[in-house]
Order: sequence, then C-alpha cells, then structure tokens
Amino acid sequence: MKRNWKGWLYLLPAMLFLGFFMVYPLIDVLIYSFEEGYNSASQTYFGVGLYNYSYVLHDPYFLQAVKNTFLLVIITVPLSTGLALLISLGLNSIKPLRNLFQTVYFLPYVTNTLAVGLVFMILFKKTAYTDGMINLLIHAFGGQSVDFIDGPYWAKMFVMSLYTIWVVMPFKILILTSALASVNPDYYRAARVDATPKVRIFTRITLPMISPMIFYLVITGFIGAFKAYSDEVALFGTNLNAAGMNTIVGYVYDMLYGDSGGYPSYASAAALILFAIVLTITCVNLLASKRRPQT
Repeated sequence: MKRNWKGWLYLLPAMLFLGFFMVYPLIDVLIYSFEEGYNSASQTYFGVGLYNYSYVLHDPYFLQAVKNTFLLVIITVPLSTGLALLISLGLNSIKPLRNLFQTVYFLPYVTNTLAVGLVFMILFKKTAYTDGMINLLIHAFGGQSVDFIDGPYWAKMFVMSLYTIWVVMPFKILILTSALASVNPDYYRAARVDATPKVRIFTRITLPMISPMIFYLVITGFIGAFKAYSDEVALFGTNLNAAGMNTIVGYVYDMLYGDSGGYPSYASAAALILFAIVLTITCVNLLASKRRPQT
C-alpha cells in the first residue's frame, strides 16, 4: 500500500499538469460550444443549445476550410509517405555516404516553417519584377506563366500540397530508414537462398515488417495535416479567407483573434468538429493497422 501511495505521489505533478493544461481546457471548450450568443466582454450568454454547431456547419468560410483541409490530407499524406518509403529504400541500399544523405534529407525538418514558406514564395510568387523561378522554368519549356500564390485555386492548392510534402517528408524518411535498418537480415539471407524475386521480398518481408511504422506515420500524418495552419500563413499571408486557402485550424483562429474574431463559442464548436473528424479517422486507421499482413 505504501508503494502505491509513493507511485501516485510521483505521478501527481504530471497529473496536475495534464489536468490543468489539457483536461480543463477540453471541458471549457465543450461548455463554450453549447453557449449561444456568448459575449466575451461581459462573459454572458442567452441560451444553451446546438446553434453554434449549426452556424459553423453552414458558414461558407468553414465549408471552404473543410474542403481545403481534406484535399490537403488526401493529397499529402499518401504522397509524402510513399515518397519517403522510396527514398528510405534507396538510402538503405546505399552503404557509402548513407549518413550524409540522411542528414541532407533531414535538414528541411529542422528549418523554420516560415523560412521555408518564404523560399517557396520566392520560387512561385509573381512580382512586378519577376514571374518567379518556377515560371522561368515553365517559360524555358514554352509554357505560359501561372500565378501560383494569387492565381487560380488549383495552382494555390498545388503549391500548398508541395510545400506540406516537403516539410513533413524528412521526419518520415528518418523513421522509415530506422525501421528498415531494424529488419532482421536473416529473412533476406533465406530469401536469397531461395532465389526469391526482389518484388516478392519487398511485399512479403520488408513491407510487413515495417508496416507498424507505416501505419504510425499515416496516423500522425493525418493528424498533422488536419492541424495545418502555419504553412498556409507562410505562403498566402494571414488573410487566408480572402485567398480561399483557409484551413479548419485557421478558421478557429480567425473566430478567436482574426478580423472577425471575438466568437469563442463558434471557435469551440469548430474545434470540436475537427476533434471528432480526427478521432474518427484515427480510430479507422488503428482498426486497419490491426489487420496488417503477417509474415
């Protein structure tokens, strides 16, 4: 009994920290989301109900943010994971200078997000003096210039997706390279003795052995993509609604602190909708991971 009390005593600081900074804010957000007509100045409201959810779900800006976020998730998570797997396989097969290549691929991950965004703006943004380096390449091949930052929606979504993939891929390469290095080499030796084709080795040995890490990256990739906001600000500025490139997290921020801010009830409802979406997708991925192929 004495040991149990000592254990709980050791856990008490962490429990207090989590309770104060995680549990209490979640309960507070839940309460805010049901308070109709909440006034942040007087901290009063005139009713309790589902009006905040109804307003958010019918707000064109929120629907546009949901569309942008889902497109970003659908495009970037599979592509970044697939490219990271291909690069990791290549790095795993290169013995000399492997550590150097791993460091080079990891550099974008430790670079400031806004700094990378500024670089992308220089590459893609049209100004009064230049069309941007990417448009110069397009001109060199006889194409027409495209305004990737202030132009059509598909061009802006292309830049945002490319930027997101560039930022998240180094971490995935690091994880998958470590996973590939941890595969027992005896499996490969046995496969070579049986003259097993390389494709079959990959599908029957490599892929099942690293599948837990792949599912981990997919789940964290979904969560990270749904929380996207700073990347979009780096590319398109703070007025994402005007650019048509806002995300769900950006919508929550705008409802709290933006030009049309001061509505914590709407922001809380949008945040809980995002929470429900992320929780559902995470649960689906966890159920799928339990049915992964076995060696």
